Amino acid sequence: MKEFEKVVSHYAPWMDKMSEVCVNCNTIDPSLYTKYDVKRGLRDINGTGVVAGLTEISEINSHKIDENGNRVECGGELYYRGIPIRDLVNGFTSENRFGFEETAYLLFFGRLPDKRELANFCKLLADYRRLPDSFVRDIIMKAPSTDMMNVIARSVLTLYSYDKNPDDTSIANVLRQSIQLLAQFPLLSSYGYQVYAHYHSDSSLIIHKPKPELSTAENFLRLVRANKRYTELEAKTLDMCLVLHAEHGGGNNSTFTNHVVTSSGTDTYSAVAASLGSLKGPKHGGANIKVSKMFDDLKATTPCTDDAIRDYVVRLLDKQAFDRAGLVYGIGHAVYSLSDPRADILHEYAKNLAEAKGLEDDYKYYEKMARIAPEVIAEKRKMYKGVSPNVDFYSGLIYTMLKIPTELYTPLFSVARIAGWGAHRIEELTNNGKIIRPGYTAVAPRQDYVPLKDRKQTPAK
Repeated sequence: MKEFEKVVSHYAPWMDKMSEVCVNCNTIDPSLYTKYDVKRGLRDINGTGVVAGLTEISEINSHKIDENGNRVECGGELYYRGIPIRDLVNGFTSENRFGFEETAYLLFFGRLPDKRELANFCKLLADYRRLPDSFVRDIIMKAPSTDMMNVIARSVLTLYSYDKNPDDTSIANVLRQSIQLLAQFPLLSSYGYQVYAHYHSDSSLIIHKPKPELSTAENFLRLVRANKRYTELEAKTLDMCLVLHAEHGGGNNSTFTNHVVTSSGTDTYSAVAASLGSLKGPKHGGANIKVSKMFDDLKATTPCTDDAIRDYVVRLLDKQAFDRAGLVYGIGHAVYSLSDPRADILHEYAKNLAEAKGLEDDYKYYEKMARIAPEVIAEKRKMYKGVSPNVDFYSGLIYTMLKIPTELYTPLFSVARIAGWGAHRIEELTNNGKIIRPGYTAVAPRQDYVPLKDRKQTPAK
């Protein structure tokens, strides 16, 4: 390994130099996107996604069409299998139950389970909530990564080798694989973190076993915490995060990735690993980490007054504060404008958790930012739609209050979203569509082939 590192170091100056060549030969004139009417990001000029498929799994609405055919923005709406998310949430919370397992059942099978079906599904998850013999020692503990998403992706791809029918894409087999991964993801993420903390932070190595009678949220807290303890409020709050992160339409980046990869006919483990690679990105699943770090900077540098926070937002947008990216993390969404229904729900849970933990002062920063940031953004930016706090705005705060390590924020997203990925993979296979292949317009100028002996070296800049 050291010899290879020497090779990498030796070629580093060459890579730096040639990277400029790569940038130059790959930079496309921005005006060409307008000329050829390219829907960058698969969105039109209003930010509406280009319709690439149909789904019955979930629906997202941010506007309505009035009697004159005009588009009118409205409060965000989210439906799981046609059920409004608020109705689903009110259903299980009114009975003081955990909701993630019921939600996963709904996404997979298109209807709510009765009492017996839900109990059987929970038992199935409990039975599947295990890893192959020596998997933790041989796979997770070997070459521990500094990023948990890579640990999970590597583990998922390795689970292919432990499956007796990994390439069978029959619905029965894919359903089995999807539910099995749903049960295993809390183990892959929590064990991956414990190994990371042991090797990279010199912490004690703690590997707890899950308990079959506990929910997914309860087991996750039990696996992550050294003392295995948690309060009912903590577990119910985390359960709500899992419910709201479980699914969000076929067009979100990681789910669309799953559709694309599934359409090629590949195996479940490859499709899920591809989705994990997408979710890892800071523009997708990694966004709540940015939110948490931004607020750490805000609290360390800014008094909790309206004027001070307004000034901080201005400096964020002017690339003079935090990471100087010009973004206010947690504010705005690709689809929602007036409100994100997931954020509206988590807002209530974040407030209750803050009060229970005596963190009202921290919570005030979020309250003020949620009100002030959209106003400042509207003043300083030309926008085609409104902006509001999104789900990452409050999930980052909740995970912080739950003392979940930052390294587990995005993996925790995947613990929930694996339910949606599984449902969409089954939907893609069931409808037996064509391989997904969007068009790209070639704009490179033609050039002649020059024999090697006649080529001249390009002078260095």
